[in-house]
Amino acid sequence: MKSRSPALPHSELLELKRWNTPTIYNGWEQITRHNPAGDAFNLEETRDFMPQMGPMVGYAVTVVIQPSNPDHPKAKPKAWSAYRRYVAAAPGPKIVVVQDLDKPAVIGAFWGEVNSNIHRTLGCVGTIIDGAIRDVDEMANAGFKALARRLAVGHAYSCPVSWGEAVEVFGRRIEPGQLIHADKHGFLAVPRGEEKHLLEAARFMDRNECQTLIPAARGGAGKSLRQICTDIDAAGARFGQNARKRFSRRGEW
Repeated sequence: MKSRSPALPHSELLELKRWNTPTIYNGWEQITRHNPAGDAFNLEETRDFMPQMGPMVGYAVTVVIQPSNPDHPKAKPKAWSAYRRYVAAAPGPKIVVVQDLDKPAVIGAFWGEVNSNIHRTLGCVGTIIDGAIRDVDEMANAGFKALARRLAVGHAYSCPVSWGEAVEVFGRRIEPGQLIHADKHGFLAVPRGEEKHLLEAARFMDRNECQTLIPAARGGAGKSLRQICTDIDAAGARFGQNARKRFSRRGEW
């Protein structure tokens, strides 16, 4: 599969990583051509097993697995080697997005201590897997973050079935090369072509909140409830005006 060039320089990814995923969403909804109420983020609940690591940002590399099926390792004895070469060839940083065909009857973990360390050296920072993981502490020690469905004791017949194609995880379709921002809230898979102004939009909306609604909400000491509500109404109006002036959209307030 032909490798795509990164949509953003690494320096911008480092800045995006400084905010949580909802903050990045707040910027994205101002610039997107898609439906901000239902597109780009996970529609099913995810679980962040390493919240202490904070957000992760990277480009999707994809793989499909079916740990319940013993035929896959037999049919593709060199699958692991070929798959790892696909991952190694993709530009980083990378997030491995894994579709588990056994869902919802997940029985085996694709990820553990060894596989996490291998992928870390291939330039991957973490995974989003609609399946199971194990060796949580060891994964965190390797610096490899995981959003997953649940934990599992064994690995069953975990083996790459296919890779480098669109997958569906937690109700969202993700293509190889998509920019992903993820943390304990879930993930945002940025639609292609909408990466360029994402950082600028997130910065603006974060500053907009800090200059309008948040100080109004925190500045109520000594004021009457009527005055507090009046101040918040005015701050909300300024927030919306600022967003409309900058993006022609109002935002949540």
